[in-house]
Amino acid sequence: MLKQCLLVLVAAGLISVGASFAAAQDSPSNDQQSPPLHDNGHWRHGPPDPAQRTQELTKQLKLTSDQQTKVQDALQSERSQMESLRQDTSSSQQDRHAKMMEIHKTSDAQIRALLDSNQQKKWDEMQAKREQWMQEHRQGPGAGSDRQGPPPPQ
Repeated sequence: MLKQCLLVLVAAGLISVGASFAAAQDSPSNDQQSPPLHDNGHWRHGPPDPAQRTQELTKQLKLTSDQQTKVQDALQSERSQMESLRQDTSSSQQDRHAKMMEIHKTSDAQIRALLDSNQQKKWDEMQAKREQWMQEHRQGPGAGSDRQGPPPPQ
């Protein structure tokens, strides 16, 4: 009888700990941002809208209205170049990927050049976090211990 009571208590304890752990895994932490949702409630995939991305950067970097216009232009140019490249089937996937990386680096450099020194410092921190996330998630399945969540915003 004592063994049964003890077994029931242990099982109940494990269930309650497991349930609270599962609930904690389901709720995003405050320092981890989720990608925006479409109106239909599904996760958004692909490149962000330049206007939306400009608004995110405005909040994070406190962009002036002049900077906002120039940043949005750079992001729009990047997006149109990427779209053209995606539609180009004459190049190999590796070549397209290399060109996309170059377009992205050019766009990042253009945006960085628009920022003042304090904004550049914050931008560099954001880029470092993004690069760290990318490195962790380029490794195969199971390689990273925290493989959940999207990349941090740039």
